[in-house]
Amino acid sequence: MKKAVITGITGQDGSYLAELLLAQGYEVHGLIRRASTFNTRRIDHIYRDPHGNGDKVHLYLHYGDLTSPQSLLDIIYEVQPDEVYHLAAQSHVRVSFDMPEYTGDVTGLGTIRLLEAMRRAGVKSRFYQASTSELFGSAPPPQSENTPFYPQSPYAAAKLYAYWVTRQYREGYGMYASNGILFNHESPRRGETFVTRKITRALANIVAGNQKHLYLGNLDAKRDWGYAPDYVAAMWKMMQHDRPGDFVIGTGEAHSVREFLDEAFGYVNLDWHDYVRIDPRYFRPNEVDFLLADPKQAKEIFDWEPRVFFKDLVRIMVDADMEKRGLDSPGDGKKILEKHHGEWHRWESQVISMD
Repeated sequence: MKKAVITGITGQDGSYLAELLLAQGYEVHGLIRRASTFNTRRIDHIYRDPHGNGDKVHLYLHYGDLTSPQSLLDIIYEVQPDEVYHLAAQSHVRVSFDMPEYTGDVTGLGTIRLLEAMRRAGVKSRFYQASTSELFGSAPPPQSENTPFYPQSPYAAAKLYAYWVTRQYREGYGMYASNGILFNHESPRRGETFVTRKITRALANIVAGNQKHLYLGNLDAKRDWGYAPDYVAAMWKMMQHDRPGDFVIGTGEAHSVREFLDEAFGYVNLDWHDYVRIDPRYFRPNEVDFLLADPKQAKEIFDWEPRVFFKDLVRIMVDADMEKRGLDSPGDGKKILEKHHGEWHRWESQVISMD
């Protein structure tokens, strides 16, 4: 049985990745921060109390923090993982302008603390670094592995540091360390402050009569949006490849926030112009106008390609938020999931058995 450590296991990507690895027969160890309230809702359906009904437990949670080198070293030394997936970060771009020092400490320096913990523990683990399309910033699209980086936020700058540190440990210490340069990927588990989920959640509230307006910033920003379960499959495939490297992951399609509004509101026969208001507070000091992936290398090297594209993604997310509020919706999102008989369909529709 392989062992994997996931930082950021309670996030969108971490929860989907944990499900994938458990389905592959891994023993999964997740790093979580201590909090006064429970913050594990995305993984509650796959976690079993080790003192419970005699179920065999393959998911373990460890308290730790990316600002605490000793906690990282202790976990790596104790677990002796085969693979380490580093997903944790302060990952909200707009918030990084308000908290630049914290973002740099966690998102940037947290990566080198984890890599150094692996080196000092003497493990031969494979390491995955969650890089981001924000590295490209204002570089002209489409963006590939050969596109120069031009970060436009403290978050992107911190991720650029983490990207290069990952390469340095690969080249300097011979570690198996890969960067997954993932473009935007969404799902019903996306955080509620990210623009896609902010839209679909607000739409459900509007239909329910609980909200009158939705406040947004730049509607003309264009992004390459994919479906998160597809992207965690890319992470795993990347880590099974013979050689480490740096890979762009995306759909090869870009759409604006305005188009997302068109699809989401039009799906339930509403006109978003009646509800959306612009709030200047949501504009970034430096805007990133156009991110579009060129993912040919990932397809050629480890045979990855997306299965869910923009229109279907929007409908999956709208259906999920409508269902959470007990509202009727067209139901196309469920039909889309039923159409695709991949691992991520099982992740969305059932609890993974760990027997």
